[in-house]
Amino acid sequence: MTSADFRVESTYPIASRLWPDSGSRQYFFGDRALAVAMAAKSVSGQEIRVVHVPTGEVVFRKPGSGRPESADEV
Repeated sequence: MTSADFRVESTYPIASRLWPDSGSRQYFFGDRALAVAMAAKSVSGQEIRVVHVPTGEVVFRKPGSGRPESADEV
């Protein structure tokens, strides 16, 4: 496996205090368990998915909150 076999993705920015640069829409991992754990601990306004990059298979889905997180809200 390469260093980017699994992608954590969402259509809205992904937020978590665990991410080094929180706010991106995708992150890459070489380890499936780590990718799933990071996705499970994250939030986004929409679904968060873990995709096996070589095959395109979605290996984990976390439903969204139903509305996007907005920086304008306080």
